[in-house]
Amino acid sequence: MSEETRHLSEAELRRLEEEYDPEARFRTVLRPVAILAGVIMFLLSCYHFYTAGYGIPRATTHRGMHMGVSLFLIYLSFAAFNTTRNKTTGFVILGLPVADWVLAIAGAVSSFYVPWVYDQLQFRIGNPNQLDIIMGTILLVTLLEAVRRSMGWPLPVIALLFIGYAYFGQSMPGIFVHPGADWSGIVNHLYLSSQGIYGTALGVIATYVFHFVLFGVMAQRIGLGQLFIDLATALTGRFSGGPAKVSVVSSALLGSISGSSIANTVTTGALTIPAMIKIGFKRHFAAAVEAASSTGGQITPPVMGAVAFLMVEYLGMPLRTILIAAVVPAFMHFFGVLVQVHLESKRLGIRGLSKEELPKAMKVLREGWLACLPLVLLVWMLMSGRTPFLSAFWAIFACIVVYAIQSVRAKGLVEGAKDWAAGIYDGFVSGAKSSLSVTAAAALVGVVIGVVTLTGIGFKIAFMVTSVAQGWAGSVHGFLAFLPFELFSLETLALLFTLMMTAVVCILMGCGIPTTANYIIMVAVAAPVLGLMNVEPLVAHFFVFYYGVLADVTPPVALAAYAASGIAGANAFNAGNTAFRLSMGKALVPFMFVFSPSLLLVTADFSLGAFVLAFSGAVLGIVSLSAAITNWLRGPLLRIERALLTLAALLMIAPELISTLIGVAILGLITLRQVLAGRDVPAAPTL
Repeated sequence: MSEETRHLSEAELRRLEEEYDPEARFRTVLRPVAILAGVIMFLLSCYHFYTAGYGIPRATTHRGMHMGVSLFLIYLSFAAFNTTRNKTTGFVILGLPVADWVLAIAGAVSSFYVPWVYDQLQFRIGNPNQLDIIMGTILLVTLLEAVRRSMGWPLPVIALLFIGYAYFGQSMPGIFVHPGADWSGIVNHLYLSSQGIYGTALGVIATYVFHFVLFGVMAQRIGLGQLFIDLATALTGRFSGGPAKVSVVSSALLGSISGSSIANTVTTGALTIPAMIKIGFKRHFAAAVEAASSTGGQITPPVMGAVAFLMVEYLGMPLRTILIAAVVPAFMHFFGVLVQVHLESKRLGIRGLSKEELPKAMKVLREGWLACLPLVLLVWMLMSGRTPFLSAFWAIFACIVVYAIQSVRAKGLVEGAKDWAAGIYDGFVSGAKSSLSVTAAAALVGVVIGVVTLTGIGFKIAFMVTSVAQGWAGSVHGFLAFLPFELFSLETLALLFTLMMTAVVCILMGCGIPTTANYIIMVAVAAPVLGLMNVEPLVAHFFVFYYGVLADVTPPVALAAYAASGIAGANAFNAGNTAFRLSMGKALVPFMFVFSPSLLLVTADFSLGAFVLAFSGAVLGIVSLSAAITNWLRGPLLRIERALLTLAALLMIAPELISTLIGVAILGLITLRQVLAGRDVPAAPTL
């Protein structure tokens, strides 16, 4: 392939997003169906916009209505198989198979059933009638198929395995045995109670997440995303490896309004990846930088995908507290990628952008400041204690007003009004369309959570993991007994091994299912493990969340990296491996805030002194590990130096003062040796 950079069209970028993101694989339908689906999506967004500002109905009614409409739309929007997205065979109505219409109506009716008979259910909870069981079975079937169509096989398979575990409990081996439940009991728990499909996960999507997804779409429409890219280019483009640093900073800014790794990758990567290749970065590295940076969007306040709002419900904490806790870990992620990009640029001698290639920061702000107002308003309202949905209501309203001003300025009053109306309609339709898959996934994850609460498997797994971790810790502690001082306590080693096993499970689970679904499952299964090790609930939730996000750049299912490789024309597997390497700073961060909870700023035992010590150790640990991975500090490193820097990074994330000081000393001595040896090789001058 030619080394000339490729500039992809909007259609090509949309194709890439559909190829690597199952949630974006919408099929082509006939005009009547497209109009029907579009109008329903628009009305769904209008409903949520109205309820955000003027009050939400009863929880079960609100959740059932949202899920029913979403299931109906999923069967209209997603084909049964990818090969039939644009063609249908057999009996059809308006271009869609009859089976799709049947499933769409069945899913909607079975979703509306519980809210319809809600007042009667209090008299038969635990003793469902035949119609209850039939409706519950229909919803489970249609929900499984809806998630399979919109997200693939992994999550439905996991849900089926959990249902099987609930049904065949008496046949399970060893610690996993339980009395089991008949189908009537399973349907009762998963369908009629608030512990299953209609539980917290679906409630958060319908009550909070939809509004913030809609805000993100509208913020993009008024040009906030492009403003972030231009501003990042103006601020960082002139430095060594400029476009790569632009990728990191612009992804961080864009992540504040979008929680989708793949969407962020395509949006910013369309500009930054060709620019990185042009100045000398290899194609797979350019793709990896964009992918590693874009995954940070899910951990960047104030939107953070759906997880921030799930934490509000699970932990009973204000959203403001969750957002403050996310600030330092998000900074650490982007700092880790930025350090590796900087060292790689120095190692290769890659220039920055010239003055002629850079926009002016003040000009960018002067021309685009109006687009910033909705985000500023959103952050101010959230930090002042307003409810998330009310904050989103006013932020969306601000986007509508700003878009009206922009349209009138650009096209005059009459044409501007037409453009504004069309833009608002398209934005509301896109917002609803973007929420369909996550709604179905959240409802199906409710099945997993329901089985966990029905069988108690979460605590059984927690007991098993902690027992293994304590056994390993005892062996290692005995091996280190020859040292004249205690490098790690037995408790620290036990926690370390527990964290390592939990991290592996989170990454494996995240390889096939979306981050939000992965987080919900891990909260039910893995968080109790950390609870037994006396880890604060907020810290435990952040740990499993961060490692679930890491799956987006972890081969073999590194979807963000694969999408970026499509833009770069690079080998997808090489891009995924490199993106994982660039994200190793983020892999360290969760261990850091478990051992030093002060990094989250809002924990019970927060102190400024502990924060400064932990923050300094985290920064130095990321620098040390990044240098070892990149093979560059102030110059090339010897093999022994790389090994020692890796050891130093691991020592600096531990809470013991002695281990931290040893790590700092190793980093300092290697840096000093390179300075004294005069091995600082400057990068090529900026042109």
